[in-house]
Amino acid sequence: MTASAFLGVLTYPAIDPVFLQIGPIALRWYGLAYVAGILCGWLYGRHLVGTAKLWPNGVSPITKTDIDDFIVWITIGIVAGGRIGSILFYDFDRIVADPLSALRIWEGGMSFHGGLLGVTIAMILFCRSHKVPLLSLIDVVAASVPFGLFFGRIANFINGELWGAPTAVPWAMVFPHAGPEPRHPSQLYEAALEGIVLFLILRLLTHRFKALGRPRLVGGAFIFLYGSARIFVEFFRMPDAQLGYLLGTGWLTMGMVLSIPMLLVGLWAIATAKPRAYEPRPVEPAASA
Repeated sequence: MTASAFLGVLTYPAIDPVFLQIGPIALRWYGLAYVAGILCGWLYGRHLVGTAKLWPNGVSPITKTDIDDFIVWITIGIVAGGRIGSILFYDFDRIVADPLSALRIWEGGMSFHGGLLGVTIAMILFCRSHKVPLLSLIDVVAASVPFGLFFGRIANFINGELWGAPTAVPWAMVFPHAGPEPRHPSQLYEAALEGIVLFLILRLLTHRFKALGRPRLVGGAFIFLYGSARIFVEFFRMPDAQLGYLLGTGWLTMGMVLSIPMLLVGLWAIATAKPRAYEPRPVEPAASA
């Protein structure tokens, strides 16, 4: 059955995944999404730590310089963790057959859950090195992550990947590599929930309810809400072809399995977060000439 046989099908906006070609060098929307997400997250993180009224006694335990220094650490954590997670959780057999494909990150193949582990490791190492309180850094990073999630899902949509299940909803689309059936634009669902909605809720917590004064509350809310949104969208999104539905259920996906522990960790963090105020960081004396 062709797409024309369906009513209410939207035209998929076929956007070239390459937004700029300079000779043999191709700059892709997918890579630009990572740059935009990290840049926006960095600026927002600087805003959070630099706004005294968001912190108890007006004292942030993290400086703007700390956020600047952390950029390199979190970038490595995102890319390395996301790629390794994708290989281990979703694409191990293909990488074994073609090891060099592990390096071709511009083709996609990044796992949020792997990136989360990579960023967590980066935060732990950074806090030990820079004497920054880990739980507060987790909160600032968590509040800033939705930018990257939003841009990343938009890039998935542009790439025409991670499409949804066949459907007859009026906003269904026919994706170029997914056959003739109209499908849920699940990438846009995730962009809305994981990006826009999650950002607004976390901003409400930080700015209205002063949640940064309860270390790990914002981080816990992020973990729980992301896990909830991801599990919800998985009901409308096709599973990875190489994995399919797990245990022959016809509905359980790897994304759900990896997100369920996030609900438990998030609830624990929210329930156990306690108020805490910090003393101003001592200013190191300038080096003598």
